[in-house]
Amino acid sequence: MPGSGARLAVNMTTLGLIGSGQIGSTVARLAVDAGFDVVLSNSRGPETLEGLCTELGPQARAAHGEECAVAGDLVLVSIPLAGYPSLPAGALAGKTVLDTGNYYPQRDGQIPVLDDRSLTDSQYLARHIPGARVVKVFNNIFFKHLQNLARPADAADRTYLPIAADNSGAKISVVAFLDSIGYGAVDDGTLAESWRQQPGTPVYGTPYGEFENEKGTPAGADFIRAALAAATRM
Repeated sequence: MPGSGARLAVNMTTLGLIGSGQIGSTVARLAVDAGFDVVLSNSRGPETLEGLCTELGPQARAAHGEECAVAGDLVLVSIPLAGYPSLPAGALAGKTVLDTGNYYPQRDGQIPVLDDRSLTDSQYLARHIPGARVVKVFNNIFFKHLQNLARPADAADRTYLPIAADNSGAKISVVAFLDSIGYGAVDDGTLAESWRQQPGTPVYGTPYGEFENEKGTPAGADFIRAALAAATRM
């Protein structure tokens, strides 16, 4: 199992999720399989997550976003950018926050500081939750590939994900979490450098195969490093 020894490896037991859509619910499944408790939320209320919690089993429960922030040793934020002003900034202060978000103007509307590249989308999130340790991760992989490419640490075909953060301790925690759920990590630098894993770059989606192939294609560390190095800002 990918999650063997997860609690010892990460020294954490609970993942809070603000946003339980395709990526959020997939990470929740992987975390439960690895032995973590998960506390899930969405914008529609805890009662709408009863089916997912039943599917995940007794390690999962639903709550409101602020309770998820308080409960989580790690907190995953996976919501559209329009929801950032409503995040429980106080409860997230001091937390390591896994940012799965991407800026899609057709969904999010035009955001000037992102359009002119004054900020990356992860820096934009960090502006809304000052005091949180934001780590960019999970934003570049199709949710079905994320579910199906998890492998044990000693697997020859282990897949790697890029991560970016300004806080080295937060990076270490997220690398350990990824390891526990079946993935390796490639360091993409700071949040200012995280544009290399945003939509339209070589590492976004492509390394893990076509969407039609739900099993995905394993992508090793060297492949991901090369894709990051090939990224250019237009």
